[in-house]
Amino acid sequence: MIKFSVFAPIYNEQGNILKLYSEISSVMDTMGSWELIFINDGSCDDSLKEMLSINSSSLRVIDLKKNYGQSVAMDAGFRACKGEYVISMDADLQNDPKDIPKMFKKMQEDKLDVIAGWRKKRCDPLWMLVITKSARFLRGILAKDGVHDSGCTLRIYKREFIEDLELWGEMHRYIIALLKWRGAKIGEMVVNHRPRIHGHTKYNWKKSLKGFVDLIYIWFWKKFSQRPLHLFGGVGFFLGIMGFLSSFWTFKLKIFNNVSLSDSVWFIMSGFLIITALLFFMFGIMLDIMIRTYYNGSLVESRYKIRKEYVGGK
Repeated sequence: MIKFSVFAPIYNEQGNILKLYSEISSVMDTMGSWELIFINDGSCDDSLKEMLSINSSSLRVIDLKKNYGQSVAMDAGFRACKGEYVISMDADLQNDPKDIPKMFKKMQEDKLDVIAGWRKKRCDPLWMLVITKSARFLRGILAKDGVHDSGCTLRIYKREFIEDLELWGEMHRYIIALLKWRGAKIGEMVVNHRPRIHGHTKYNWKKSLKGFVDLIYIWFWKKFSQRPLHLFGGVGFFLGIMGFLSSFWTFKLKIFNNVSLSDSVWFIMSGFLIITALLFFMFGIMLDIMIRTYYNGSLVESRYKIRKEYVGGK
């Protein structure tokens, strides 16, 4: 059995790939049996050509039909890995493969299920550092993943914890939170972060916004995935109480003050609150049924299509 599976999602990383392979192979040859998987996420430069120029039986290249994004590419990588331990990393050469043996040693010593890299001294533009610090603050409140750097792709996982993991959107930033929620023992280690030499960063404010939306989803799923009715039913109950209090006040105004209902905003407010409360209750019940169906094994359509898989550059 292969002990280590290393994979890297690749999108327009021409100029980085040959050096990345050389660095990974020189490190992994000292650690035991290993395989390397490159996920070509619809690159439109010569990235695929560079991948296929590497003649190695340890290399597999999975060529996706189009650019799906890093989360889906990582999902494809997780599913393709066969090793006992799965190592993920970026293809931009900013992650240093020389950190892998030290991370694995700490993982074994501390009996961890997952160890994450922490880019304590980052070589990124100032605007990116500001966004990531803000995201870290929100993540600490909502996701509570317990790590300093959820955006660092350099990690080592026990395979059993990522076999049924499903990623989409910008969910790759919250893998640690998802695994911690599933009971994985998480650790982290300071790793080297190098400046980018070739290509450009794919991160921007749009991805940051999408990541915040996915963070809200993670928070909801963590707290209410078992019984969403507790959330929506609670909101519905509160609105229902407010609606009945408004109805009581409307009744008082009509009986004791002879106020016409057509002139009272409380009458309209009462109806609105009560109807909204009922809608929240019904939505909670329907969502509860949908989640039960999901847990009972509903079929999910594949989120990506593979054009071709190459082994050893062929």
